[in-house]
Amino acid sequence: MRNIKRKRKIYLDYAATTPVDPRVWRAMFPYFSEKFGNSMSLHGFGQEAKIALEKSREEVADLISAKPNEIIFTSSATESNNLVLKGVAYANQKRGNHFVISKIEHSCIMESAKWLEKQGFKVTKLNVDKYGLVNPKNVRKAIKKNTILVSVIHASNEIGTIQPIREIGKICREKGVYFHTDATQSFGKIPLDVKKMNIDLLSASSHKIYGPKGIACLYIREGTKIEPLLHGGGQEMGFRSSTVNVSGIVGFAKACQIAKKEMKKESRCLTWLRNKLVKGVLKEIPGSHLNGHPEKRLPNNANFWFEFVEGESMVIQLDLLGIATSTGSACSSAKLEPSHVLLAIGLRHEQAHGSLRLSLGRWTTEAEINYLLKVLPGVINNLRNIAGHI
Repeated sequence: MRNIKRKRKIYLDYAATTPVDPRVWRAMFPYFSEKFGNSMSLHGFGQEAKIALEKSREEVADLISAKPNEIIFTSSATESNNLVLKGVAYANQKRGNHFVISKIEHSCIMESAKWLEKQGFKVTKLNVDKYGLVNPKNVRKAIKKNTILVSVIHASNEIGTIQPIREIGKICREKGVYFHTDATQSFGKIPLDVKKMNIDLLSASSHKIYGPKGIACLYIREGTKIEPLLHGGGQEMGFRSSTVNVSGIVGFAKACQIAKKEMKKESRCLTWLRNKLVKGVLKEIPGSHLNGHPEKRLPNNANFWFEFVEGESMVIQLDLLGIATSTGSACSSAKLEPSHVLLAIGLRHEQAHGSLRLSLGRWTTEAEINYLLKVLPGVINNLRNIAGHI
């Protein structure tokens, strides 16, 4: 481990995880020691926890215009996504065995689909354009008589591109096919309405919106057939047996409450900072390119690729300067292979290896963006010089 004292400490990796908002922590605190009951218990301690659980379910449902009984709590978005693909597969085998996903899904969707193929299911992976957008017409063409589920990420965790979910959902509804979206990055950042967007299943996670790690949710529209992965005491309406994480759920709900109240203001602020960042990078650094759609993207996401530079080297050099960044998804940061998302939008291997993801958040300041814009050109030039490209 490096023992480095940094004069600055700037966090620009909010897409990987967020710090817990102090307001969230205060809401959670009593449920660690004072209100610690098991929500399945009949005594007062248990009923106190049960009331908190159901109130939290209402808060989470309210953020996406769902019914409380359509929300179940899981341990992570990865679990939610696995439950969707595998649960729908085994509950609907009489209807069909075909799935449709995009080529820029999160790795947990990609790996779940790969596992299903080994079990005999069929998977179609949709191409995206240079911005990472799925064409709804291609979704319509891909749906067959034996298709049971379409899963398209709402907003890319890497390049930030926002998909035309409403149109895709409408096509799926017309075709009688379940539609799932992984909204882990968009949840709490941009408006979501599962009814208006024709969504049957939606995954989201607490730690992406200033809540605690280890708690997430899955929206399951009433009437959707899905087989549970965990069997036991029948918690979460039988969809996810396990003693519920009440403190985490309370924190998640508080984070949702804050997000609903502050989303518009926060989005405006982040969009302004992001645009300043993008404009500055493209202007000041020759051979820099923006990944993802220039407008249809998350307000806090800026993803670039730089000519003749390696992403890991940039991340390390910026870290030494006190700035935390990423080359892409934190879930894949240990892998040496180039991002499948960047390859899907048409980048070559060497270009994809030169990517840098900068994701802003609730406590990002203009001064921090100015500092990044001040030091990043020098970092790029130094790395290019070392590699012999200057």
